[in-house]
Amino acid sequence: MNRSPDALERNQQLEFERNRERFVFLKWGASAFRNMLIVPPGSGIVHQVNLEFLARVVFGCGDGAGAVLYPDSLVGTDSHTTMVNGLGVLGWGVGGIEAEAVMLGQAISLVLPEVIGYKITGQLSPLSTSTDVVLTITKHLREVGVVGKFVEFFGAGVEQLSLADRATISNMCPEYGATTAFFPVDPAATAYLRQTKVIHSPHAHSPHSSPACDVHLDRVVNDE
Repeated sequence: MNRSPDALERNQQLEFERNRERFVFLKWGASAFRNMLIVPPGSGIVHQVNLEFLARVVFGCGDGAGAVLYPDSLVGTDSHTTMVNGLGVLGWGVGGIEAEAVMLGQAISLVLPEVIGYKITGQLSPLSTSTDVVLTITKHLREVGVVGKFVEFFGAGVEQLSLADRATISNMCPEYGATTAFFPVDPAATAYLRQTKVIHSPHAHSPHSSPACDVHLDRVVNDE
């Protein structure tokens, strides 16, 4: 249904009616299994759901001296799963069999890729738009050649990019061929988590990005 003010609501209702048995089964699964979460229809596209609802950046388990923190990660069945890298969550697209194995608690393995550091400097011109930045970086990475590589962005220019810009750049991975395009966890990412109510404590804090000299990069590319 389209061209009516209530098209969204009516289409969602049809979706529930046509797939009632599937939704009932999935709802049962969410209550029957400890670590299974079902996001209902109408919540947005899967990449938006990953960013706004599911991504945590850091997970924790245990209490006191035995508490353990470990980084969030994601594997999905869509090549644009990489969008979540804009928030500092390492994620990429895999095949259906691999994704199902991960859902069942199995480890995923891959050949250690080359890590390309992409240094962003300067400030955005008042006459330029976010789209200009995204397309320019995409074009440059295609010229450099990053197929099958991990790209990690760093530099003072990263602070000038909004979370939406970062997510869009990471989302373009299939266009320039990289496996992932990772942005650091910094105050912008922390602010986004608070905005989407993932961080509830006013004292919550995420680590700032590390300078390039503190991480191992196989190659560094400048934004020129």
